[in-house]
Amino acid sequence: MEREHDIVIVVDFGGQYTHLISRRVRELKVYCEIVSYEHIMESLSRFPNVKGLIFSGGPLSVYDVNAPMIDKRVYDTGLPILGICYGHQMIALQFGGKVIRGEAREYGKTKLVIEDKNILFDQLSKETIVWMSHGDSVLKLPPNFKSLARTENTLHAAFSHNIKKIYGVQFHPEVVHTVEGKKVLKNFLYKVCECRPTWRTSSYINSSLDEIRRRYSGGKVICAVSGGLDSTVTAFLVKKVVGENLLCVFVDNGLLRKGEAETVLKTLTSIGLNPLYVDASKQFIEKLRGITDPEEKRKVVGETFVKIFDEISKKHGPFKYLAQGTLYPDVIESARVSGPASIIKTHHNVGGLPPNISYELIEPLKFLYKDEVRKMAKKLGLPETIVKRHPFPGPGLAARIIGEVNEEKLYICREASAIVEEELRRAGLYDRVWQAFAFVGDDKVVSVLGDTRYYGYIVTVKIVTSKDGMTADWAKIPYHLLEKISVRITNEIRNVSSVSYCVSSKPPATIEPQ
Repeated sequence: MEREHDIVIVVDFGGQYTHLISRRVRELKVYCEIVSYEHIMESLSRFPNVKGLIFSGGPLSVYDVNAPMIDKRVYDTGLPILGICYGHQMIALQFGGKVIRGEAREYGKTKLVIEDKNILFDQLSKETIVWMSHGDSVLKLPPNFKSLARTENTLHAAFSHNIKKIYGVQFHPEVVHTVEGKKVLKNFLYKVCECRPTWRTSSYINSSLDEIRRRYSGGKVICAVSGGLDSTVTAFLVKKVVGENLLCVFVDNGLLRKGEAETVLKTLTSIGLNPLYVDASKQFIEKLRGITDPEEKRKVVGETFVKIFDEISKKHGPFKYLAQGTLYPDVIESARVSGPASIIKTHHNVGGLPPNISYELIEPLKFLYKDEVRKMAKKLGLPETIVKRHPFPGPGLAARIIGEVNEEKLYICREASAIVEEELRRAGLYDRVWQAFAFVGDDKVVSVLGDTRYYGYIVTVKIVTSKDGMTADWAKIPYHLLEKISVRITNEIRNVSSVSYCVSSKPPATIEPQ
Protein backbone atom coordinates (compact mmCIF):
# COMPACT_ATOMS: atom_id res chain seq x y z
CA MET A 1 0.00 0.00 0.00
CA GLU A 2 2.77 2.44 0.89
CA ARG A 3 4.07 2.30 -2.70
CA GLU A 4 0.96 4.22 -3.79
CA HIS A 5 1.74 7.18 -1.56
CA ASP A 6 4.55 9.57 -0.75
CA ILE A 7 5.78 8.71 2.74
CA VAL A 8 6.89 10.83 5.66
CA ILE A 9 8.60 8.94 8.48
CA VAL A 10 8.06 10.08 12.05
CA VAL A 11 11.16 9.08 14.01
CA ASP A 12 10.11 8.05 17.51
CA PHE A 13 12.15 9.19 20.51
CA GLY A 14 9.50 8.11 23.01
CA GLY A 15 7.40 11.27 23.08
CA GLN A 16 3.77 11.11 24.19
CA TYR A 17 2.83 13.08 21.06
CA THR A 18 4.77 10.90 18.59
CA HIS A 19 1.66 9.24 17.23
CA LEU A 20 -0.22 12.51 17.30
CA ILE A 21 2.32 13.84 14.81
CA SER A 22 1.52 10.96 12.48
CA ARG A 23 -2.17 11.60 13.06
CA ARG A 24 -1.78 15.20 11.93
CA VAL A 25 0.29 14.18 8.90
CA ARG A 26 -2.40 11.75 7.77
CA GLU A 27 -5.03 14.40 8.46
CA LEU A 28 -3.20 16.44 5.85
CA LYS A 29 -3.60 13.47 3.46
CA VAL A 30 0.02 12.32 3.51
CA TYR A 31 0.84 8.70 4.32
CA CYS A 32 2.99 8.28 7.42
CA GLU A 33 5.00 5.56 9.16
CA ILE A 34 6.44 5.64 12.68
CA VAL A 35 9.91 4.19 13.12
CA SER A 36 12.17 3.91 16.16
CA TYR A 37 15.26 6.12 16.00
CA GLU A 38 17.29 2.91 16.33
CA HIS A 39 16.02 1.53 13.00
CA ILE A 40 15.93 4.63 10.85
CA MET A 41 18.62 3.68 8.31
CA GLU A 42 17.16 0.25 7.55
CA SER A 43 13.72 1.83 7.30
CA LEU A 44 14.94 4.31 4.72
CA SER A 45 16.07 1.40 2.56
CA ARG A 46 12.77 -0.43 3.09
CA PHE A 47 10.42 2.39 2.05
CA PRO A 48 10.71 3.50 -1.58
CA ASN A 49 8.91 6.86 -1.48
CA VAL A 50 10.22 8.63 1.62
CA LYS A 51 9.93 12.39 1.13
CA GLY A 52 10.87 13.65 4.60
CA LEU A 53 11.51 12.92 8.28
CA ILE A 54 9.98 14.33 11.45
CA PHE A 55 11.86 13.85 14.72
CA SER A 56 9.48 13.50 17.68
CA GLY A 57 9.73 14.84 21.20
CA GLY A 58 10.78 12.60 24.07
CA PRO A 59 10.77 12.27 27.87
CA LEU A 60 14.56 12.52 28.32
CA SER A 61 17.08 15.34 28.24
CA VAL A 62 19.64 15.31 25.43
CA TYR A 63 22.27 15.27 28.19
CA ASP A 64 20.94 12.15 29.94
CA VAL A 65 23.26 9.14 29.90
CA ASN A 66 20.81 7.05 27.86
CA ALA A 67 19.51 9.89 25.72
CA PRO A 68 18.51 8.54 22.28
CA MET A 69 20.46 10.00 19.37
CA ILE A 70 19.79 9.70 15.65
CA ASP A 71 22.33 8.09 13.34
CA LYS A 72 24.15 11.11 11.90
CA ARG A 73 24.15 9.53 8.43
CA VAL A 74 20.52 10.64 8.23
CA TYR A 75 21.67 14.24 7.82
CA ASP A 76 23.56 13.28 4.66
CA THR A 77 20.58 11.71 2.88
CA GLY A 78 19.34 15.07 1.62
CA LEU A 79 15.86 14.36 3.02
CA PRO A 80 14.03 17.29 4.61
CA ILE A 81 13.96 17.04 8.41
CA LEU A 82 11.73 18.71 10.98
CA GLY A 83 12.74 18.31 14.63
CA ILE A 84 10.07 18.88 17.28
CA CYS A 85 10.90 19.61 20.95
CA TYR A 86 13.48 16.90 21.82
CA GLY A 87 14.14 16.47 18.11
CA HIS A 88 14.78 20.22 17.84
CA GLN A 89 17.28 20.13 20.72
CA MET A 90 19.00 16.98 19.44
CA ILE A 91 19.59 18.52 16.00
CA ALA A 92 21.13 21.60 17.61
CA LEU A 93 23.39 19.49 19.83
CA GLN A 94 24.53 17.11 17.07
CA PHE A 95 25.48 20.00 14.78
CA GLY A 96 27.56 21.70 17.50
CA GLY A 97 25.08 24.00 19.22
CA LYS A 98 24.46 24.32 22.96
CA VAL A 99 21.39 23.15 24.87
CA ILE A 100 20.76 24.44 28.37
CA ARG A 101 19.11 22.26 30.98
CA GLY A 102 15.91 23.24 32.73
CA GLU A 103 16.51 26.94 33.39
CA ALA A 104 13.73 28.30 31.18
CA ARG A 105 10.88 25.82 31.41
CA GLU A 106 7.72 26.36 29.43
CA TYR A 107 4.54 24.34 29.72
CA GLY A 108 1.23 25.17 28.11
CA LYS A 109 0.16 27.95 25.76
CA THR A 110 2.86 30.48 24.88
CA LYS A 111 3.10 33.43 22.48
CA LEU A 112 5.52 32.79 19.62
CA VAL A 113 7.07 35.74 17.79
CA ILE A 114 8.17 34.88 14.24
CA GLU A 115 11.25 36.86 13.26
CA ASP A 116 12.03 35.26 9.90
CA LYS A 117 9.28 34.47 7.39
CA ASN A 118 10.89 31.21 6.37
CA ILE A 119 8.99 28.79 4.10
CA LEU A 120 8.11 26.83 7.26
CA PHE A 121 6.12 29.79 8.56
CA ASP A 122 4.57 30.87 5.26
CA GLN A 123 1.07 32.31 5.75
CA LEU A 124 1.44 32.38 9.57
CA SER A 125 0.76 35.46 11.71
CA LYS A 126 3.82 37.29 13.02
CA GLU A 127 2.65 36.49 16.56
CA THR A 128 0.82 33.24 17.26
CA ILE A 129 -0.03 30.92 20.15
CA VAL A 130 1.87 27.65 20.44
CA TRP A 131 1.93 24.73 22.88
CA MET A 132 5.17 24.28 24.82
CA SER A 133 6.18 21.31 26.97
CA HIS A 134 9.90 21.41 27.71
CA GLY A 135 12.55 21.94 30.34
CA ASP A 136 15.69 22.08 28.18
CA SER A 137 16.10 24.66 25.41
CA VAL A 138 18.58 25.67 22.71
CA LEU A 139 20.88 28.39 24.07
CA LYS A 140 23.32 28.67 21.16
CA LEU A 141 22.73 27.74 17.53
CA PRO A 142 25.22 25.59 15.61
CA PRO A 143 27.21 27.04 12.69
CA ASN A 144 25.19 27.47 9.47
CA PHE A 145 21.87 27.70 11.35
CA LYS A 146 19.65 30.74 11.78
CA SER A 147 16.95 31.54 14.31
CA LEU A 148 13.39 31.88 13.01
CA ALA A 149 11.27 32.58 16.10
CA ARG A 150 11.35 33.21 19.84
CA THR A 151 9.15 33.20 22.92
CA GLU A 152 9.50 35.12 26.17
CA ASN A 153 11.64 32.36 27.69
CA THR A 154 13.14 30.67 24.61
CA LEU A 155 15.50 32.64 22.40
CA HIS A 156 15.64 30.05 19.59
CA ALA A 157 12.11 28.59 19.51
CA ALA A 158 12.60 27.67 15.84
CA PHE A 159 15.58 27.45 13.49
CA SER A 160 16.64 26.32 10.03
CA HIS A 161 19.86 25.24 8.34
CA ASN A 162 21.23 27.76 5.86
CA ILE A 163 21.77 25.17 3.12
CA LYS A 164 20.10 21.86 4.01
CA LYS A 165 16.36 21.43 4.46
CA ILE A 166 16.68 20.92 8.21
CA TYR A 167 14.31 22.68 10.60
CA GLY A 168 13.64 22.63 14.32
CA VAL A 169 10.76 23.92 16.44
CA GLN A 170 10.71 23.87 20.23
CA PHE A 171 6.90 23.98 20.31
CA HIS A 172 4.47 21.22 19.33
CA PRO A 173 2.73 22.00 16.01
CA GLU A 174 0.86 18.68 16.21
CA VAL A 175 -1.12 19.72 19.31
CA VAL A 176 -4.43 21.49 18.66
CA HIS A 177 -3.51 24.19 21.20
CA THR A 178 -0.88 25.43 18.75
CA VAL A 179 -3.26 27.68 16.84
CA GLU A 180 -1.46 27.60 13.49
CA GLY A 181 0.35 24.31 14.00
CA LYS A 182 -1.44 22.65 11.11
CA LYS A 183 -0.10 25.37 8.79
CA VAL A 184 3.46 24.64 9.96
CA LEU A 185 3.07 20.94 9.23
CA LYS A 186 1.34 21.65 5.94
CA ASN A 187 4.20 23.92 4.85
CA PHE A 188 6.72 21.25 5.75
CA LEU A 189 4.83 18.47 3.97
CA TYR A 190 3.77 20.32 0.81
CA LYS A 191 6.33 23.09 0.33
CA VAL A 192 9.48 21.57 1.82
CA CYS A 193 8.96 17.83 1.21
CA GLU A 194 6.75 18.34 -1.88
CA CYS A 195 4.43 15.49 -0.84
CA ARG A 196 1.27 14.57 -2.73
CA PRO A 197 -1.98 14.62 -0.69
CA THR A 198 -3.15 11.09 -1.60
CA TRP A 199 -4.10 9.58 1.77
CA ARG A 200 -7.92 9.21 2.20
CA THR A 201 -10.51 7.73 4.58
CA SER A 202 -10.84 4.83 2.16
CA SER A 203 -7.13 4.25 2.75
CA TYR A 204 -7.84 3.75 6.48
CA ILE A 205 -10.33 1.01 5.65
CA ASN A 206 -8.08 -0.67 3.11
CA SER A 207 -5.04 -0.57 5.40
CA SER A 208 -7.06 -2.01 8.29
CA LEU A 209 -8.36 -4.84 6.12
CA ASP A 210 -4.79 -5.43 4.90
CA GLU A 211 -3.63 -5.62 8.53
CA ILE A 212 -6.26 -8.29 9.28
CA ARG A 213 -5.29 -10.32 6.21
CA ARG A 214 -1.61 -10.13 7.21
CA ARG A 215 -2.36 -11.44 10.68
CA TYR A 216 -4.99 -14.04 9.80
CA SER A 217 -4.02 -17.45 8.44
CA GLY A 218 -7.14 -19.45 9.21
CA GLY A 219 -8.95 -20.56 12.35
CA LYS A 220 -11.53 -19.08 14.68
CA VAL A 221 -11.43 -15.49 15.97
CA ILE A 222 -13.01 -14.24 19.19
CA CYS A 223 -13.81 -10.55 19.55
CA ALA A 224 -15.11 -8.80 22.63
CA VAL A 225 -17.67 -6.19 21.56
CA SER A 226 -18.88 -3.47 23.89
CA GLY A 227 -21.14 -1.65 21.46
CA GLY A 228 -18.63 1.18 21.40
CA LEU A 229 -17.13 2.60 18.26
CA ASP A 230 -13.75 0.86 18.35
CA SER A 231 -14.79 -2.71 19.10
CA THR A 232 -17.78 -2.54 16.74
CA VAL A 233 -15.71 -1.29 13.80
CA THR A 234 -13.07 -3.92 14.60
CA ALA A 235 -15.62 -6.73 14.60
CA PHE A 236 -17.26 -5.38 11.43
CA LEU A 237 -13.92 -5.32 9.58
CA VAL A 238 -12.75 -8.71 10.89
CA LYS A 239 -16.04 -10.29 9.80
CA LYS A 240 -15.41 -9.04 6.26
CA VAL A 241 -12.19 -11.09 6.18
CA VAL A 242 -12.93 -14.19 8.29
CA GLY A 243 -16.70 -14.49 7.85
CA GLU A 244 -18.36 -17.12 10.07
CA ASN A 245 -15.06 -17.86 11.80
CA LEU A 246 -15.71 -14.80 13.96
CA LEU A 247 -17.51 -15.09 17.29
CA CYS A 248 -18.45 -11.76 18.86
CA VAL A 249 -18.88 -11.82 22.63
CA PHE A 250 -20.59 -9.19 24.73
CA VAL A 251 -19.40 -9.52 28.33
CA ASP A 252 -21.50 -7.81 30.98
CA ASN A 253 -18.80 -7.09 33.54
CA GLY A 254 -21.10 -5.25 35.93
CA LEU A 255 -19.17 -2.05 35.17
CA LEU A 256 -21.41 -0.79 32.36
CA ARG A 257 -23.47 2.36 32.01
CA LYS A 258 -27.15 2.42 32.86
CA GLY A 259 -29.23 0.32 30.43
CA GLU A 260 -26.18 -0.40 28.31
CA ALA A 261 -26.45 -4.18 27.96
CA GLU A 262 -29.93 -4.15 26.43
CA THR A 263 -29.18 -1.28 24.04
CA VAL A 264 -25.87 -2.76 22.85
CA LEU A 265 -27.24 -6.24 22.19
CA LYS A 266 -30.08 -4.80 20.11
CA THR A 267 -27.74 -2.58 18.06
CA LEU A 268 -25.09 -5.23 17.40
CA THR A 269 -27.69 -7.78 16.35
CA SER A 270 -29.19 -5.27 13.92
CA ILE A 271 -25.88 -4.98 12.02
CA GLY A 272 -25.30 -8.72 11.81
CA LEU A 273 -22.69 -9.27 14.51
CA ASN A 274 -25.05 -11.40 16.66
CA PRO A 275 -22.96 -11.40 19.85
CA LEU A 276 -22.91 -14.14 22.45
CA TYR A 277 -24.05 -12.60 25.77
CA VAL A 278 -22.09 -13.51 28.90
CA ASP A 279 -23.10 -12.20 32.33
CA ALA A 280 -19.85 -12.09 34.30
CA SER A 281 -20.74 -9.16 36.56
CA LYS A 282 -20.33 -11.09 39.82
CA GLN A 283 -16.99 -12.46 38.69
CA PHE A 284 -15.56 -9.01 37.89
CA ILE A 285 -16.87 -7.29 41.02
CA GLU A 286 -15.50 -10.06 43.23
CA LYS A 287 -12.07 -9.88 41.57
CA LEU A 288 -11.95 -6.12 42.14
CA ARG A 289 -12.80 -6.24 45.85
CA GLY A 290 -10.13 -4.71 48.06
CA ILE A 291 -8.14 -3.30 45.13
CA THR A 292 -7.56 0.46 45.19
CA ASP A 293 -4.56 0.99 42.90
CA PRO A 294 -5.79 2.07 39.43
CA GLU A 295 -3.08 0.15 37.56
CA GLU A 296 -3.90 -3.01 39.47
CA LYS A 297 -7.61 -2.57 38.74
CA ARG A 298 -6.93 -2.29 35.01
CA LYS A 299 -4.78 -5.42 35.05
CA VAL A 300 -7.40 -7.36 36.99
CA VAL A 301 -10.04 -6.38 34.42
CA GLY A 302 -7.77 -7.43 31.54
CA GLU A 303 -6.88 -10.76 33.15
CA THR A 304 -10.51 -11.51 33.99
CA PHE A 305 -11.58 -10.84 30.41
CA VAL A 306 -8.97 -13.31 29.13
CA LYS A 307 -10.10 -15.98 31.62
CA ILE A 308 -13.67 -15.56 30.40
CA PHE A 309 -12.49 -15.87 26.79
CA ASP A 310 -10.67 -19.07 27.77
CA GLU A 311 -13.91 -20.45 29.23
CA ILE A 312 -15.81 -19.52 26.08
CA SER A 313 -13.09 -21.09 23.96
CA LYS A 314 -13.64 -24.44 25.69
CA LYS A 315 -17.31 -24.35 24.71
CA HIS A 316 -17.22 -22.64 21.30
CA GLY A 317 -13.59 -22.82 20.17
CA PRO A 318 -10.80 -23.37 20.06
CA PHE A 319 -9.93 -19.80 19.08
CA LYS A 320 -6.58 -18.94 17.60
CA TYR A 321 -7.05 -15.15 17.54
CA LEU A 322 -8.32 -12.40 19.81
CA ALA A 323 -9.53 -9.29 17.94
CA GLN A 324 -9.43 -5.97 19.80
CA GLY A 325 -10.35 -2.37 19.08
CA THR A 326 -7.01 -1.02 20.31
CA LEU A 327 -6.31 2.56 19.17
CA TYR A 328 -3.11 4.63 19.06
CA PRO A 329 -3.86 6.50 22.32
CA ASP A 330 -4.28 3.14 24.12
CA VAL A 331 -0.89 2.02 22.85
CA ILE A 332 0.77 5.35 23.66
CA GLU A 333 -0.49 5.67 27.23
CA SER A 334 0.43 2.05 27.95
CA ALA A 335 3.94 2.77 26.51
CA ARG A 336 3.69 -0.06 24.00
CA VAL A 337 5.73 2.02 21.60
CA SER A 338 9.09 1.73 19.94
CA GLY A 339 10.95 4.49 21.78
CA PRO A 340 11.82 5.24 25.41
CA ALA A 341 8.28 6.25 26.42
CA SER A 342 6.85 6.62 29.92
CA ILE A 343 3.74 4.70 31.00
CA ILE A 344 0.79 7.02 31.64
CA LYS A 345 -1.73 4.29 32.46
CA THR A 346 -2.14 0.69 31.41
CA HIS A 347 -5.13 -0.01 29.19
CA HIS A 348 -6.79 -3.30 30.04
CA ASN A 349 -6.63 -4.40 26.39
CA VAL A 350 -2.98 -3.42 25.94
CA GLY A 351 -0.63 -3.47 28.93
CA GLY A 352 -3.34 -5.07 31.08
CA LEU A 353 -3.24 -8.36 29.18
CA PRO A 354 -1.33 -11.16 30.90
CA PRO A 355 2.09 -11.92 29.35
CA ASN A 356 1.23 -15.60 28.79
CA ILE A 357 -1.86 -14.93 26.69
CA SER A 358 -2.50 -17.86 24.32
CA TYR A 359 -4.15 -15.88 21.52
CA GLU A 360 -2.60 -14.10 18.59
CA LEU A 361 -3.82 -10.52 18.56
CA ILE A 362 -5.63 -8.88 15.65
CA GLU A 363 -5.73 -5.11 16.14
CA PRO A 364 -6.70 -3.48 12.83
CA LEU A 365 -7.21 -0.01 14.35
CA LYS A 366 -4.00 0.25 16.38
CA PHE A 367 -2.52 2.83 13.99
CA LEU A 368 -5.63 5.03 14.05
CA TYR A 369 -7.21 7.69 16.22
CA LYS A 370 -10.81 7.97 17.36
CA ASP A 371 -11.88 10.56 14.80
CA GLU A 372 -10.36 8.47 11.99
CA VAL A 373 -12.34 5.47 13.21
CA ARG A 374 -15.50 7.61 13.26
CA LYS A 375 -14.93 8.43 9.60
CA MET A 376 -14.45 4.75 8.87
CA ALA A 377 -17.64 3.81 10.71
CA LYS A 378 -19.62 6.39 8.77
CA LYS A 379 -18.19 5.19 5.46
CA LEU A 380 -18.96 1.58 6.42
CA GLY A 381 -22.58 2.56 6.99
CA LEU A 382 -22.74 1.83 10.71
CA PRO A 383 -25.63 3.38 12.73
CA GLU A 384 -25.32 6.91 14.11
CA THR A 385 -25.74 5.51 17.63
CA ILE A 386 -22.36 3.86 17.17
CA VAL A 387 -20.66 6.57 15.11
CA LYS A 388 -21.45 9.33 17.63
CA ARG A 389 -21.24 7.31 20.82
CA HIS A 390 -18.95 8.80 23.46
CA PRO A 391 -15.79 6.85 24.31
CA PHE A 392 -16.13 4.51 27.28
CA PRO A 393 -13.10 3.01 29.05
CA GLY A 394 -12.44 -0.71 28.68
CA PRO A 395 -12.38 -1.20 32.47
CA GLY A 396 -15.81 0.46 32.49
CA LEU A 397 -16.89 2.31 35.61
CA ALA A 398 -13.87 0.86 37.44
CA ALA A 399 -11.88 3.64 35.73
CA ARG A 400 -14.31 6.20 37.16
CA ILE A 401 -14.33 4.94 40.74
CA ILE A 402 -11.43 6.13 42.84
CA GLY A 403 -10.45 3.60 45.47
CA GLU A 404 -12.18 0.26 45.89
CA VAL A 405 -14.99 -0.66 43.52
CA ASN A 406 -18.13 -1.54 45.47
CA GLU A 407 -21.86 -1.72 44.80
CA GLU A 408 -22.63 1.65 46.40
CA LYS A 409 -20.09 3.63 44.38
CA LEU A 410 -21.06 1.74 41.22
CA TYR A 411 -24.67 2.76 41.74
CA ILE A 412 -23.72 6.42 42.31
CA CYS A 413 -21.33 6.55 39.34
CA ARG A 414 -23.79 4.82 36.98
CA GLU A 415 -26.80 6.97 37.93
CA ALA A 416 -24.87 10.25 37.96
CA SER A 417 -23.30 9.57 34.55
CA ALA A 418 -26.74 8.78 33.14
CA ILE A 419 -28.02 12.14 34.37
CA VAL A 420 -25.05 13.97 32.81
CA GLU A 421 -25.61 12.34 29.40
CA GLU A 422 -29.37 12.80 29.55
CA GLU A 423 -29.16 16.52 30.29
CA LEU A 424 -26.55 17.08 27.57
CA ARG A 425 -28.84 15.39 25.04
CA ARG A 426 -31.77 17.52 26.14
CA ALA A 427 -29.63 20.63 25.72
CA GLY A 428 -28.43 19.51 22.26
CA LEU A 429 -24.81 19.39 23.43
CA TYR A 430 -24.09 15.65 23.56
CA ASP A 431 -22.70 15.49 20.00
CA ARG A 432 -20.67 18.68 20.53
CA VAL A 433 -18.47 17.31 23.33
CA TRP A 434 -15.99 14.44 23.30
CA GLN A 435 -16.87 12.77 26.57
CA ALA A 436 -19.16 13.40 29.53
CA PHE A 437 -19.51 11.43 32.74
CA ALA A 438 -19.37 11.49 36.53
CA PHE A 439 -16.82 9.91 38.83
CA VAL A 440 -16.74 9.23 42.55
CA GLY A 441 -14.15 8.42 45.20
CA ASP A 442 -14.17 7.87 48.95
CA ASP A 443 -14.37 11.54 50.00
CA LYS A 444 -17.51 12.64 51.80
CA VAL A 445 -18.80 16.01 52.97
CA VAL A 446 -21.53 17.25 55.28
CA SER A 447 -24.74 18.60 53.82
CA VAL A 448 -28.19 19.50 55.08
CA LEU A 449 -31.33 17.76 53.86
CA GLY A 450 -34.35 19.50 55.32
CA ASP A 451 -33.34 20.03 58.92
CA THR A 452 -31.12 16.97 59.07
CA ARG A 453 -27.36 16.73 58.96
CA TYR A 454 -26.27 14.42 56.13
CA TYR A 455 -22.85 12.94 55.36
CA GLY A 456 -22.53 11.79 51.76
CA TYR A 457 -20.22 11.31 48.78
CA ILE A 458 -18.77 13.99 46.51
CA VAL A 459 -19.57 13.37 42.84
CA THR A 460 -17.39 15.03 40.21
CA VAL A 461 -18.79 15.78 36.77
CA LYS A 462 -16.32 15.83 33.88
CA ILE A 463 -17.16 17.04 30.37
CA VAL A 464 -14.39 17.56 27.82
CA THR A 465 -13.93 18.64 24.22
CA SER A 466 -11.27 17.03 22.04
CA LYS A 467 -10.41 16.06 18.49
CA ASP A 468 -8.51 12.85 19.05
CA GLY A 469 -8.28 12.09 22.75
CA MET A 470 -4.59 12.97 22.91
CA THR A 471 -5.33 16.43 24.28
CA ALA A 472 -8.58 17.74 25.74
CA ASP A 473 -10.10 20.90 27.19
CA TRP A 474 -12.78 21.05 29.86
CA ALA A 475 -16.08 22.04 28.28
CA LYS A 476 -17.46 25.49 29.10
CA ILE A 477 -20.99 24.28 29.78
CA PRO A 478 -23.62 26.95 30.58
CA TYR A 479 -24.00 27.51 34.31
CA HIS A 480 -27.72 26.84 34.27
CA LEU A 481 -27.07 23.40 32.76
CA LEU A 482 -24.41 22.58 35.35
CA GLU A 483 -26.84 23.69 38.04
CA LYS A 484 -29.53 21.42 36.66
CA ILE A 485 -27.16 18.46 36.58
CA SER A 486 -26.05 19.15 40.15
CA VAL A 487 -29.58 19.48 41.49
CA ARG A 488 -30.67 16.25 39.84
CA ILE A 489 -27.67 14.29 41.13
CA THR A 490 -28.09 15.41 44.75
CA ASN A 491 -31.89 15.03 44.67
CA GLU A 492 -32.19 11.74 42.81
CA ILE A 493 -29.17 9.72 43.95
CA ARG A 494 -28.99 8.53 47.54
CA ASN A 495 -25.85 9.07 49.61
CA VAL A 496 -24.62 12.04 47.52
CA SER A 497 -24.03 15.34 49.33
CA SER A 498 -22.13 17.48 46.85
CA VAL A 499 -21.34 17.86 43.14
CA SER A 500 -18.16 19.41 41.72
CA TYR A 501 -17.13 20.17 38.13
CA CYS A 502 -13.67 19.21 36.84
CA VAL A 503 -11.83 22.04 35.07
CA SER A 504 -8.53 20.25 34.39
CA SER A 505 -7.43 19.85 30.77
CA LYS A 506 -5.30 17.10 29.23
CA PRO A 507 -2.43 17.55 29.79
CA PRO A 508 -1.70 17.62 32.68
CA ALA A 509 -4.74 15.48 33.57
CA THR A 510 -5.92 12.45 31.63
CA ILE A 511 -9.53 12.31 30.44
CA GLU A 512 -10.49 9.33 32.59
CA PRO A 513 -9.63 9.86 36.27
CA GLN A 514 -7.94 6.45 36.50
